[in-house]
Amino acid sequence: MTRDADAVVIGAGPNGLVAANILADRGWRVEVLEARTVPGGAVHSDRGVHPDFVSDTFSSFHPLAAASPAIGALGLHEFGLRWSHAPAVLAHPLPDGRCAVLRRGVDATAMGLATDFAASDADAWRRLSALWERLDPHVVNALLTPFPPIRSGLALAGRLGVADGLRFARMMALPVRRLGEEEFSDVGATMVLAGCALHADLLPEAAPSAAFGWLLAMLGQQHGWPAPVGGAGALADALVRRLTAKGGIVRCGTRVTTVVVRAGTALGVRTADGDAVRARRAVLADVPAPTLYGGLVSWDDLPTRLRDDVRRFTWDPGTFKVDWALNGPIPWTAPEAAEAGTVHVAADLAELSDYAMQVGSGRLPAHAFLLLGQMTTTDPTRSPAGTQSAWAYTHVPRRVTEDLGGRLTGRWNPSETEEYADRLERRIETFAPGFRARIKARRILSPPALEAANESLDGGALNGGSAALHQQLVFRPVPGTGGARTPIRRLYLASSSAHPGGGVHGACGANAARAALNTDRRALARILGRPSVRADEPAEKAR
Repeated sequence: MTRDADAVVIGAGPNGLVAANILADRGWRVEVLEARTVPGGAVHSDRGVHPDFVSDTFSSFHPLAAASPAIGALGLHEFGLRWSHAPAVLAHPLPDGRCAVLRRGVDATAMGLATDFAASDADAWRRLSALWERLDPHVVNALLTPFPPIRSGLALAGRLGVADGLRFARMMALPVRRLGEEEFSDVGATMVLAGCALHADLLPEAAPSAAFGWLLAMLGQQHGWPAPVGGAGALADALVRRLTAKGGIVRCGTRVTTVVVRAGTALGVRTADGDAVRARRAVLADVPAPTLYGGLVSWDDLPTRLRDDVRRFTWDPGTFKVDWALNGPIPWTAPEAAEAGTVHVAADLAELSDYAMQVGSGRLPAHAFLLLGQMTTTDPTRSPAGTQSAWAYTHVPRRVTEDLGGRLTGRWNPSETEEYADRLERRIETFAPGFRARIKARRILSPPALEAANESLDGGALNGGSAALHQQLVFRPVPGTGGARTPIRRLYLASSSAHPGGGVHGACGANAARAALNTDRRALARILGRPSVRADEPAEKAR
Protein backbone atom coordinates (compact mmCIF):
# COMPACT_ATOMS: atom_id res chain seq x y z
CA MET A 1 0.00 0.00 0.00
CA THR A 2 1.25 3.49 -0.84
CA ARG A 3 0.21 6.63 1.05
CA ASP A 4 1.06 10.29 0.61
CA ALA A 5 2.00 12.99 3.09
CA ASP A 6 3.67 16.37 2.91
CA ALA A 7 6.21 15.17 5.47
CA VAL A 8 7.15 11.83 6.94
CA VAL A 9 8.74 11.87 10.38
CA ILE A 10 10.69 8.74 11.31
CA GLY A 11 10.47 8.23 15.07
CA ALA A 12 7.95 9.50 17.65
CA GLY A 13 10.45 10.67 20.23
CA PRO A 14 10.09 14.20 21.61
CA ASN A 15 12.17 15.68 18.79
CA GLY A 16 10.12 13.94 16.13
CA LEU A 17 6.83 14.94 17.76
CA VAL A 18 7.90 18.58 18.16
CA ALA A 19 8.94 18.67 14.49
CA ALA A 20 5.65 17.13 13.41
CA ASN A 21 3.65 19.66 15.45
CA ILE A 22 5.51 22.63 13.94
CA LEU A 23 4.91 21.36 10.40
CA ALA A 24 1.25 20.64 11.14
CA ASP A 25 0.86 24.20 12.41
CA ARG A 26 1.92 25.40 8.97
CA GLY A 27 -0.74 23.32 7.29
CA TRP A 28 1.43 20.36 6.27
CA ARG A 29 -0.06 16.89 6.28
CA VAL A 30 2.32 14.98 8.56
CA GLU A 31 2.67 11.27 9.22
CA VAL A 32 4.88 10.03 12.09
CA LEU A 33 6.08 6.43 11.90
CA GLU A 34 7.32 4.81 15.12
CA ALA A 35 8.85 1.33 15.42
CA ARG A 36 7.84 0.88 19.07
CA THR A 37 4.27 0.12 20.07
CA VAL A 38 4.03 3.39 22.02
CA PRO A 39 5.10 6.96 21.15
CA GLY A 40 7.48 9.09 23.16
CA GLY A 41 10.90 7.55 22.61
CA ALA A 42 12.89 8.10 25.81
CA VAL A 43 9.97 10.01 27.37
CA HIS A 44 7.95 7.11 28.75
CA SER A 45 6.50 5.86 32.02
CA ASP A 46 4.89 2.66 33.21
CA ARG A 47 3.98 0.55 36.24
CA GLY A 48 6.52 -2.15 35.48
CA VAL A 49 8.29 -2.04 38.85
CA HIS A 50 5.15 -2.33 41.00
CA PRO A 51 1.49 -1.87 40.04
CA ASP A 52 1.02 0.88 42.64
CA PHE A 53 4.06 2.87 41.51
CA VAL A 54 4.58 4.96 38.35
CA SER A 55 8.18 4.70 37.12
CA ASP A 56 9.85 6.70 34.37
CA THR A 57 11.64 4.23 32.15
CA PHE A 58 14.17 6.69 30.74
CA SER A 59 14.13 10.48 31.31
CA SER A 60 12.35 12.03 34.29
CA PHE A 61 13.24 15.66 34.95
CA HIS A 62 12.91 18.20 32.16
CA PRO A 63 14.47 21.61 32.88
CA LEU A 64 15.29 22.08 29.21
CA ALA A 65 11.70 21.36 28.23
CA ALA A 66 10.48 23.96 30.72
CA ALA A 67 12.86 26.55 29.23
CA SER A 68 12.63 25.49 25.57
CA PRO A 69 11.08 28.09 23.24
CA ALA A 70 10.11 25.28 20.86
CA ILE A 71 8.14 23.31 23.45
CA GLY A 72 6.81 26.41 25.19
CA ALA A 73 5.31 27.70 21.94
CA LEU A 74 3.18 24.57 21.57
CA GLY A 75 0.92 25.38 24.55
CA LEU A 76 0.91 21.80 25.80
CA HIS A 77 -1.00 22.77 28.96
CA GLU A 78 -4.03 22.96 26.69
CA PHE A 79 -3.51 19.28 25.91
CA GLY A 80 -3.20 18.02 29.46
CA LEU A 81 0.45 18.60 30.39
CA ARG A 82 1.08 19.78 33.95
CA TRP A 83 4.44 20.19 35.65
CA SER A 84 5.26 19.30 39.24
CA HIS A 85 8.23 20.38 41.36
CA ALA A 86 9.99 18.99 44.41
CA PRO A 87 10.55 21.43 47.33
CA ALA A 88 14.23 21.61 46.30
CA VAL A 89 15.72 21.14 42.85
CA LEU A 90 18.95 19.31 43.58
CA ALA A 91 20.88 18.15 46.62
CA HIS A 92 24.45 16.95 46.95
CA PRO A 93 25.02 15.40 50.41
CA LEU A 94 28.60 15.19 51.62
CA PRO A 95 30.28 12.63 53.90
CA ASP A 96 30.63 15.18 56.72
CA GLY A 97 26.83 15.58 56.94
CA ARG A 98 26.60 18.91 55.13
CA CYS A 99 24.48 19.19 52.00
CA ALA A 100 24.69 21.62 49.08
CA VAL A 101 21.18 22.40 47.85
CA LEU A 102 20.05 24.08 44.64
CA ARG A 103 16.67 25.74 45.08
CA ARG A 104 14.39 27.80 42.88
CA GLY A 105 15.39 31.40 43.44
CA VAL A 106 18.84 32.91 43.87
CA ASP A 107 18.30 33.95 47.48
CA ALA A 108 17.21 30.50 48.62
CA THR A 109 20.27 28.82 47.09
CA ALA A 110 22.70 31.50 48.30
CA MET A 111 21.37 31.40 51.86
CA GLY A 112 22.04 27.67 52.05
CA LEU A 113 25.59 28.12 50.80
CA ALA A 114 26.20 30.89 53.34
CA THR A 115 24.85 28.76 56.21
CA ASP A 116 26.56 25.44 55.44
CA PHE A 117 29.66 26.53 53.53
CA ALA A 118 30.90 30.14 53.29
CA ALA A 119 29.42 33.62 53.06
CA SER A 120 31.91 34.43 50.29
CA ASP A 121 30.61 31.45 48.31
CA ALA A 122 27.08 32.79 48.58
CA ASP A 123 28.33 36.10 47.16
CA ALA A 124 30.10 34.30 44.31
CA TRP A 125 26.94 32.32 43.57
CA ARG A 126 24.97 35.55 43.37
CA ARG A 127 27.49 36.90 40.84
CA LEU A 128 27.11 33.82 38.63
CA SER A 129 23.34 34.08 38.96
CA ALA A 130 23.38 37.79 38.11
CA LEU A 131 25.27 36.97 34.91
CA TRP A 132 22.56 34.48 33.97
CA GLU A 133 19.82 37.03 34.65
CA ARG A 134 21.67 39.64 32.62
CA LEU A 135 21.82 37.33 29.61
CA ASP A 136 18.40 35.69 29.91
CA PRO A 137 16.85 34.45 27.58
CA HIS A 138 19.63 34.70 25.02
CA VAL A 139 21.88 31.94 26.41
CA VAL A 140 19.12 29.33 26.04
CA ASN A 141 18.13 30.70 22.65
CA ALA A 142 21.75 30.58 21.44
CA LEU A 143 22.05 26.99 22.63
CA LEU A 144 18.84 25.70 21.08
CA THR A 145 18.79 27.46 17.69
CA PRO A 146 20.76 26.39 14.60
CA PHE A 147 24.46 27.18 14.60
CA PRO A 148 25.62 29.90 14.25
CA PRO A 149 23.00 31.58 16.48
CA ILE A 150 23.01 34.93 14.72
CA ARG A 151 20.17 36.75 16.48
CA SER A 152 20.85 35.50 20.00
CA GLY A 153 24.61 35.88 19.48
CA LEU A 154 24.16 39.54 18.58
CA ALA A 155 21.87 40.00 21.56
CA LEU A 156 24.47 38.49 23.89
CA ALA A 157 27.16 40.72 22.42
CA GLY A 158 24.94 43.75 22.89
CA ARG A 159 24.34 42.99 26.54
CA LEU A 160 27.95 42.20 27.36
CA GLY A 161 30.11 44.50 25.27
CA VAL A 162 33.65 43.62 24.24
CA ALA A 163 35.41 43.32 27.61
CA ASP A 164 32.67 41.40 29.44
CA GLY A 165 32.06 39.36 26.30
CA LEU A 166 35.64 38.09 26.36
CA ARG A 167 35.36 37.25 30.05
CA PHE A 168 32.12 35.38 29.41
CA ALA A 169 33.69 33.44 26.54
CA ARG A 170 36.57 32.49 28.81
CA MET A 171 34.17 31.25 31.50
CA MET A 172 32.31 29.15 28.95
CA ALA A 173 35.60 27.52 27.95
CA LEU A 174 36.66 26.68 31.52
CA PRO A 175 36.67 23.23 33.08
CA VAL A 176 34.21 23.18 35.97
CA ARG A 177 37.00 22.31 38.40
CA ARG A 178 38.81 25.52 37.46
CA LEU A 179 35.62 27.57 37.74
CA GLY A 180 35.19 26.24 41.27
CA GLU A 181 38.78 27.06 42.16
CA GLU A 182 38.40 30.62 40.90
CA GLU A 183 35.03 31.39 42.47
CA PHE A 184 34.53 29.39 45.68
CA SER A 185 36.40 28.78 48.91
CA ASP A 186 34.45 25.69 50.03
CA VAL A 187 33.22 22.59 48.22
CA GLY A 188 29.43 22.93 48.14
CA ALA A 189 28.81 25.14 45.12
CA THR A 190 31.55 23.43 43.12
CA MET A 191 29.96 20.02 43.76
CA VAL A 192 26.60 21.33 42.53
CA LEU A 193 28.13 22.62 39.30
CA ALA A 194 30.39 19.61 38.75
CA GLY A 195 27.57 17.14 39.32
CA CYS A 196 25.45 19.03 36.79
CA ALA A 197 28.31 18.91 34.27
CA LEU A 198 28.52 15.14 34.68
CA HIS A 199 24.97 14.73 33.40
CA ALA A 200 26.86 14.75 30.10
CA ASP A 201 30.07 12.84 29.39
CA LEU A 202 32.37 15.69 30.45
CA LEU A 203 35.32 15.44 32.78
CA PRO A 204 35.44 18.10 35.52
CA GLU A 205 38.85 18.96 34.04
CA ALA A 206 37.53 19.29 30.47
CA ALA A 207 36.12 22.23 28.53
CA PRO A 208 33.26 23.13 28.34
CA SER A 209 32.15 21.42 31.57
CA ALA A 210 31.84 24.78 33.38
CA ALA A 211 29.37 26.00 30.77
CA PHE A 212 27.29 22.84 30.96
CA GLY A 213 27.25 22.80 34.77
CA TRP A 214 26.36 26.51 34.99
CA LEU A 215 23.60 26.11 32.40
CA LEU A 216 21.86 23.22 34.17
CA ALA A 217 22.21 24.83 37.59
CA MET A 218 20.85 28.18 36.43
CA LEU A 219 17.97 26.52 34.59
CA GLY A 220 17.11 24.71 37.81
CA GLN A 221 17.30 27.89 39.84
CA GLN A 222 15.08 29.77 37.36
CA HIS A 223 12.66 27.10 36.13
CA GLY A 224 13.22 24.19 38.48
CA TRP A 225 13.79 20.67 37.22
CA PRO A 226 10.12 19.77 36.81
CA ALA A 227 8.54 16.42 36.03
CA PRO A 228 5.24 15.84 34.23
CA VAL A 229 2.38 15.06 36.59
CA GLY A 230 1.52 11.39 36.29
CA GLY A 231 4.77 10.28 34.67
CA ALA A 232 7.16 11.28 31.91
CA GLY A 233 4.84 9.73 29.36
CA ALA A 234 2.39 12.57 29.99
CA LEU A 235 4.68 14.88 28.00
CA ALA A 236 4.63 12.53 25.01
CA ASP A 237 0.88 12.08 25.34
CA ALA A 238 0.34 15.85 25.20
CA LEU A 239 2.51 16.15 22.10
CA VAL A 240 0.55 13.36 20.38
CA ARG A 241 -2.82 14.83 21.35
CA ARG A 242 -1.81 18.21 19.99
CA LEU A 243 -0.54 16.72 16.74
CA THR A 244 -3.65 14.65 16.09
CA ALA A 245 -5.81 17.70 16.85
CA LYS A 246 -3.91 19.48 14.05
CA GLY A 247 -4.59 16.61 11.64
CA GLY A 248 -1.30 14.77 12.02
CA ILE A 249 -1.07 10.99 12.17
CA VAL A 250 1.09 8.84 14.49
CA ARG A 251 1.48 5.19 13.50
CA CYS A 252 3.17 3.03 16.15
CA GLY A 253 4.47 -0.47 15.49
CA THR A 254 5.55 0.75 12.04
CA ARG A 255 9.24 0.33 11.42
CA VAL A 256 10.84 2.32 8.63
CA THR A 257 13.51 0.30 6.85
CA THR A 258 14.49 2.60 3.98
CA VAL A 259 14.49 6.23 3.01
CA VAL A 260 13.80 6.22 -0.73
CA VAL A 261 16.31 8.43 -2.54
CA ARG A 262 16.33 9.27 -6.24
CA ALA A 263 18.81 11.63 -7.87
CA GLY A 264 19.96 12.88 -4.48
CA THR A 265 16.45 13.73 -3.22
CA ALA A 266 14.41 11.98 -0.51
CA LEU A 267 11.06 10.95 -1.96
CA GLY A 268 9.60 9.00 0.97
CA VAL A 269 10.08 5.83 3.01
CA ARG A 270 9.43 2.12 2.94
CA THR A 271 8.37 0.16 6.02
CA ALA A 272 9.04 -3.35 7.26
CA ASP A 273 5.45 -4.25 6.33
CA GLY A 274 6.18 -3.45 2.69
CA ASP A 275 4.22 -0.21 2.68
CA ALA A 276 5.49 2.98 1.09
CA VAL A 277 4.78 6.54 2.15
CA ARG A 278 5.53 9.27 -0.37
CA ALA A 279 6.79 12.52 1.14
CA ARG A 280 5.88 15.41 -1.12
CA ARG A 281 8.00 17.96 0.73
CA ALA A 282 10.32 16.43 3.37
CA VAL A 283 11.49 13.42 5.37
CA LEU A 284 12.63 14.10 8.94
CA ALA A 285 14.57 11.40 10.78
CA ASP A 286 14.42 11.31 14.59
CA VAL A 287 16.99 8.51 14.72
CA PRO A 288 20.70 8.43 15.62
CA ALA A 289 23.06 9.56 12.88
CA PRO A 290 24.65 6.08 12.47
CA THR A 291 21.15 4.63 12.00
CA LEU A 292 20.35 7.11 9.24
CA TYR A 293 23.65 7.17 7.35
CA GLY A 294 24.47 3.78 5.91
CA GLY A 295 21.32 2.33 7.47
CA LEU A 296 18.07 3.92 6.37
CA VAL A 297 19.98 5.69 3.58
CA SER A 298 22.30 3.53 1.51
CA TRP A 299 25.96 4.49 1.29
CA ASP A 300 25.45 4.45 -2.47
CA ASP A 301 23.33 7.59 -2.11
CA LEU A 302 25.75 9.42 0.19
CA PRO A 303 29.10 11.18 -0.31
CA THR A 304 32.10 8.89 0.06
CA ARG A 305 33.65 11.15 2.69
CA LEU A 306 30.62 10.76 4.95
CA ARG A 307 31.30 7.06 5.54
CA ASP A 308 34.63 7.89 7.16
CA ASP A 309 33.10 10.74 9.14
CA VAL A 310 30.37 8.48 10.53
CA ARG A 311 32.99 5.87 11.40
CA ARG A 312 34.51 8.52 13.69
CA PHE A 313 31.16 9.36 15.32
CA THR A 314 31.53 9.13 19.11
CA TRP A 315 28.75 7.69 21.23
CA ASP A 316 28.29 8.84 24.80
CA PRO A 317 28.88 6.22 27.53
CA GLY A 318 26.48 3.47 28.40
CA THR A 319 23.99 3.76 31.25
CA PHE A 320 23.02 1.42 34.08
CA LYS A 321 19.74 2.29 35.78
CA VAL A 322 17.76 0.85 38.66
CA ASP A 323 14.12 1.73 39.42
CA TRP A 324 12.74 1.16 42.91
CA ALA A 325 9.43 1.00 44.67
CA LEU A 326 10.24 1.98 48.26
CA ASN A 327 7.96 1.51 51.26
CA GLY A 328 9.18 4.80 52.75
CA PRO A 329 11.29 7.86 52.01
CA ILE A 330 15.04 7.45 51.56
CA PRO A 331 16.67 7.88 55.03
CA TRP A 332 19.34 10.41 54.09
CA THR A 333 21.85 11.33 56.77
CA ALA A 334 21.63 14.92 55.51
CA PRO A 335 17.93 15.79 55.98
CA GLU A 336 18.01 18.46 53.24
CA ALA A 337 18.46 15.71 50.65
CA ALA A 338 14.95 14.46 51.35
CA GLU A 339 13.53 17.70 49.89
CA ALA A 340 15.21 17.38 46.50
CA GLY A 341 13.84 15.86 43.33
CA THR A 342 17.35 14.93 42.21
CA VAL A 343 20.21 13.87 44.47
CA HIS A 344 23.83 13.58 43.32
CA VAL A 345 25.75 10.85 45.10
CA ALA A 346 29.53 11.31 45.24
CA ALA A 347 31.92 12.02 48.10
CA ASP A 348 34.05 14.80 46.61
CA LEU A 349 35.38 16.37 43.45
CA ALA A 350 38.31 13.95 43.23
CA GLU A 351 35.84 11.07 43.18
CA LEU A 352 33.88 12.73 40.37
CA SER A 353 37.08 13.18 38.36
CA ASP A 354 38.18 9.60 38.95
CA TYR A 355 34.76 8.28 37.98
CA ALA A 356 34.62 10.24 34.72
CA MET A 357 38.16 9.31 33.74
CA GLN A 358 37.60 5.65 34.54
CA VAL A 359 34.38 5.41 32.53
CA GLY A 360 36.08 7.13 29.60
CA SER A 361 39.00 4.71 29.69
CA GLY A 362 36.91 1.53 29.83
CA ARG A 363 37.17 0.83 33.56
CA LEU A 364 34.11 0.22 35.73
CA PRO A 365 34.52 2.52 38.75
CA ALA A 366 34.65 1.16 42.27
CA HIS A 367 32.78 4.28 43.44
CA ALA A 368 30.16 5.24 40.89
CA PHE A 369 28.68 8.73 40.65
CA LEU A 370 24.91 8.32 40.89
CA LEU A 371 22.10 10.57 39.74
CA LEU A 372 19.11 9.65 41.89
CA GLY A 373 15.52 10.73 41.35
CA GLN A 374 12.93 10.97 44.15
CA MET A 375 9.81 11.00 42.02
CA THR A 376 7.10 10.94 44.69
CA THR A 377 8.83 13.87 46.39
CA THR A 378 8.50 15.66 43.05
CA ASP A 379 5.04 14.42 42.05
CA PRO A 380 2.87 12.81 44.78
CA THR A 381 0.78 11.00 42.14
CA ARG A 382 3.64 8.60 41.48
CA SER A 383 3.06 6.27 44.47
CA PRO A 384 0.91 5.81 47.60
CA ALA A 385 1.31 8.29 50.46
CA GLY A 386 4.32 7.56 52.65
CA THR A 387 6.16 5.65 49.89
CA GLN A 388 8.68 6.68 47.25
CA SER A 389 9.05 5.92 43.56
CA ALA A 390 12.78 6.34 42.95
CA TRP A 391 15.53 5.55 40.50
CA ALA A 392 19.26 5.99 40.11
CA TYR A 393 21.56 5.70 37.16
CA THR A 394 25.25 5.86 36.48
CA HIS A 395 27.31 5.89 33.33
CA VAL A 396 29.40 2.83 32.50
CA PRO A 397 31.96 2.15 29.77
CA ARG A 398 30.59 1.01 26.43
CA ARG A 399 33.21 -1.73 26.60
CA VAL A 400 34.43 -2.75 30.05
CA THR A 401 38.14 -3.58 30.12
CA GLU A 402 38.48 -3.74 33.91
CA ASP A 403 36.28 -3.62 36.99
CA LEU A 404 37.95 -1.56 39.71
CA GLY A 405 35.37 -2.63 42.28
CA GLY A 406 35.05 -6.36 41.62
CA ARG A 407 35.08 -8.91 38.83
CA LEU A 408 32.37 -7.75 36.45
CA THR A 409 33.12 -8.11 32.74
CA GLY A 410 30.48 -5.83 31.20
CA ARG A 411 28.62 -8.73 29.60
CA TRP A 412 25.62 -7.66 31.70
CA ASN A 413 24.16 -11.13 32.04
CA PRO A 414 21.57 -11.63 34.82
CA SER A 415 24.13 -12.32 37.53
CA GLU A 416 26.24 -9.30 36.61
CA THR A 417 23.26 -6.96 36.47
CA GLU A 418 22.08 -8.12 39.90
CA GLU A 419 25.57 -7.77 41.36
CA TYR A 420 26.06 -4.27 40.00
CA ALA A 421 22.61 -3.15 41.18
CA ASP A 422 23.53 -4.41 44.66
CA ARG A 423 26.76 -2.39 44.47
CA LEU A 424 24.87 0.79 43.60
CA GLU A 425 22.46 0.22 46.47
CA ARG A 426 25.35 -0.20 48.88
CA ARG A 427 26.72 3.06 47.55
CA ILE A 428 23.47 4.84 48.43
CA GLU A 429 23.58 3.22 51.88
CA THR A 430 26.76 5.15 52.71
CA PHE A 431 24.73 8.38 52.51
CA ALA A 432 21.36 6.89 53.56
CA PRO A 433 21.80 4.00 56.04
CA GLY A 434 18.76 1.73 55.95
CA PHE A 435 17.94 2.44 52.31
CA ARG A 436 17.98 -1.21 51.23
CA ALA A 437 15.54 -2.21 53.94
CA ARG A 438 12.93 0.02 52.32
CA ILE A 439 13.05 -1.66 48.89
CA LYS A 440 9.70 -3.20 48.01
CA ALA A 441 10.57 -4.01 44.38
CA ARG A 442 13.19 -3.06 41.83
CA ARG A 443 13.80 -3.17 38.10
CA ILE A 444 17.29 -3.24 36.61
CA LEU A 445 17.97 -1.67 33.22
CA SER A 446 21.46 -2.56 32.04
CA PRO A 447 22.86 -1.03 28.83
CA PRO A 448 21.56 -3.93 26.70
CA ALA A 449 18.15 -3.70 28.40
CA LEU A 450 17.92 0.02 27.70
CA GLU A 451 18.78 -0.54 24.05
CA ALA A 452 16.25 -3.38 23.82
CA ALA A 453 13.58 -1.06 25.21
CA ASN A 454 14.54 1.77 22.83
CA GLU A 455 16.97 0.96 20.04
CA SER A 456 18.00 4.61 19.68
CA LEU A 457 19.74 4.24 23.06
CA ASP A 458 22.63 2.40 21.46
CA GLY A 459 24.56 0.57 24.18
CA GLY A 460 22.62 2.54 26.76
CA ALA A 461 23.77 5.94 25.39
CA LEU A 462 21.22 8.59 26.40
CA ASN A 463 22.31 11.68 24.47
CA GLY A 464 22.53 10.65 20.81
CA GLY A 465 26.32 10.99 20.83
CA SER A 466 29.06 12.45 22.98
CA ALA A 467 28.73 16.02 24.27
CA ALA A 468 32.51 16.46 24.14
CA LEU A 469 33.78 19.56 22.34
CA HIS A 470 34.97 17.61 19.29
CA GLN A 471 31.35 16.64 18.58
CA GLN A 472 29.50 19.87 19.21
CA LEU A 473 28.39 22.82 17.08
CA VAL A 474 29.68 22.43 13.48
CA PHE A 475 31.14 19.02 14.40
CA ARG A 476 27.78 17.45 15.32
CA PRO A 477 27.17 14.78 14.19
CA VAL A 478 30.09 15.05 11.74
CA PRO A 479 32.35 17.95 10.71
CA GLY A 480 30.69 20.58 8.59
CA THR A 481 27.10 20.03 9.71
CA GLY A 482 25.97 21.72 12.93
CA GLY A 483 22.33 21.56 11.93
CA ALA A 484 19.53 19.47 10.53
CA ARG A 485 20.47 19.43 6.85
CA THR A 486 21.91 16.27 5.32
CA PRO A 487 23.66 15.56 2.00
CA ILE A 488 20.28 14.40 0.67
CA ARG A 489 17.84 17.07 -0.47
CA ARG A 490 14.59 17.19 1.53
CA LEU A 491 16.03 14.85 4.19
CA TYR A 492 16.66 16.31 7.66
CA LEU A 493 18.26 14.87 10.79
CA ALA A 494 15.84 15.63 13.64
CA SER A 495 17.36 13.61 16.48
CA SER A 496 19.71 14.42 19.36
CA SER A 497 22.60 13.39 17.12
CA ALA A 498 22.15 16.82 15.54
CA HIS A 499 22.97 20.16 17.16
CA PRO A 500 22.29 21.03 19.99
CA GLY A 501 22.34 17.41 21.16
CA GLY A 502 20.85 15.49 24.07
CA GLY A 503 18.14 16.55 26.45
CA VAL A 504 14.36 16.82 26.24
CA HIS A 505 14.09 20.25 24.62
CA GLY A 506 12.69 19.48 21.19
CA ALA A 507 15.20 21.83 19.58
CA CYS A 508 16.68 19.22 17.24
CA GLY A 509 13.21 18.50 15.89
CA ALA A 510 12.25 22.17 15.77
CA ASN A 511 15.43 23.05 13.86
CA ALA A 512 14.76 20.28 11.36
CA ALA A 513 11.16 21.40 10.86
CA ARG A 514 12.22 25.00 10.28
CA ALA A 515 14.91 23.93 7.84
CA ALA A 516 12.28 21.96 5.90
CA LEU A 517 9.87 24.90 5.93
CA ASN A 518 12.51 27.35 4.76
CA THR A 519 13.67 25.04 1.97
CA ASP A 520 10.09 24.60 0.85
CA ARG A 521 9.52 28.37 0.86
CA ARG A 522 12.66 28.96 -1.19
CA ALA A 523 11.53 26.38 -3.72
CA LEU A 524 8.14 28.06 -3.97
CA ALA A 525 9.80 31.47 -4.26
CA ARG A 526 11.90 30.24 -7.19
CA ILE A 527 8.78 28.98 -8.92
CA LEU A 528 6.92 32.25 -8.36
CA GLY A 529 9.95 34.45 -8.93
CA ARG A 530 9.80 35.98 -5.45
CA PRO A 531 12.58 36.62 -2.90
CA SER A 532 13.21 33.64 -0.62
CA VAL A 533 13.81 33.58 3.13
CA ARG A 534 17.22 33.02 4.67
CA ALA A 535 18.09 29.44 5.59
CA ASP A 536 18.66 30.33 9.26
CA GLU A 537 15.44 32.35 9.64
CA PRO A 538 12.98 30.72 12.08
CA ALA A 539 9.79 29.60 10.41
CA GLU A 540 7.58 31.71 12.62
CA LYS A 541 9.43 34.83 11.42
CA ALA A 542 9.25 33.83 7.76
CA ARG A 543 5.63 34.68 7.13
